[in-house]
Amino acid sequence: MARKNGKRKRYILIAIIVVTLIGGAAAVSAFIRGNNKIDPAKLAKVERGDLAKSVVATGKVEAITKVQVKSKASGIVKTLNVQVGDSVKSGQILAELDKDQLQARVRELTARQESEKANLQAAQASSERNKIDAVGPDLPFLKRQADRYESMLKQGLIPPQTLEDAQKNYEMARNKQLSAQSNSFVDEAKIAQARAQVAQAAAALQNADEDLRNSTIRAPIDGVVLSRDVEIGDAVSSILVLGSNATLIMTLGDTSEVYVKGKVDESDIGKVYLAQPARISVESFKEKKFTGKVTKISPLGVEKDNVTTFEVRVSILNPGGELRVGMTANAEIILEEHKSVLMIPEAALLYDAQRNASVEVPDPSQKTAKRKVPLKVGISNGAKTEVLEGLKEGDQVVLQ
Repeated sequence: MARKNGKRKRYILIAIIVVTLIGGAAAVSAFIRGNNKIDPAKLAKVERGDLAKSVVATGKVEAITKVQVKSKASGIVKTLNVQVGDSVKSGQILAELDKDQLQARVRELTARQESEKANLQAAQASSERNKIDAVGPDLPFLKRQADRYESMLKQGLIPPQTLEDAQKNYEMARNKQLSAQSNSFVDEAKIAQARAQVAQAAAALQNADEDLRNSTIRAPIDGVVLSRDVEIGDAVSSILVLGSNATLIMTLGDTSEVYVKGKVDESDIGKVYLAQPARISVESFKEKKFTGKVTKISPLGVEKDNVTTFEVRVSILNPGGELRVGMTANAEIILEEHKSVLMIPEAALLYDAQRNASVEVPDPSQKTAKRKVPLKVGISNGAKTEVLEGLKEGDQVVLQ
């Protein structure tokens, strides 16, 4: 009986130990599973959408056509008719200089021109008189008269004084003819000089008229006022006198088409070509993308801090004028674009030594609660990667 009781106690003890071990194993398993549960923040879904591979050129919005407005006349600014940001049409009056001195100059030179014309007319009249005198139309008559008086004196019909007076008149006419003939060259010189002075006066008056017209400053193009660099009362110097150093009055730009000038790394420039499509984003329109195309690629790279970049220009049609000159813009140049493809975050990808791609997916049956799945991937934009094989839409992947 005692032996039976001993066996029963042993069985009970063994049963207790087995139950304890089973319970402990279950608890350890539950603990391990609990610790290997994946944080939801580390999970992402396989999505379907459009994916583009691109390079981004960052720069400022610039007007393709930009004109600096300077004056051909010098003077003081009297009126300014436009403000920065105003739209203007070609020929529209932008500003006017004070005209008082210019108008006085025109009056002065008009009077001078009339005076020089009068001098020319006088020289021409004198020349005509000398031409007549040079012919000597009275000489034949005076010569005949002197000869007749000489004959009459011999006949005692007239006194000697009458013959002397006739001969004197003939000699005076003859001298006048000779003098007129010698003065013909002088007359021509005087006329030429008078004509030159008339031409000089006319040129001076024309310049004064031009200055008066130029004192009204007009827009050379259709565009927008980008800057206004003078105020009423400021002195303005003429571009005809000082050239590029003349006073800048304002700057106009045609913003119906603008461009972004950015830099592309040498590792990407080989993928960029003319007329390549681009999407442009600016801070002012966060929800809107503007479309453009590559219109210029610099053939010469610039090295800075051991990095070589190439200048690229992306042009954008801007008929509504939403893009303003000076805005910071990102021009995303589309290298390749795929529509309606499966994609996952770049952060979920793993690569082996042979650059074979894979991801980890949730799997509660595994000790780590996840397993590795090999993938075939396509293009990437740096944030998202195209999935060609290995996953389906809605699957979850683990972010690394």
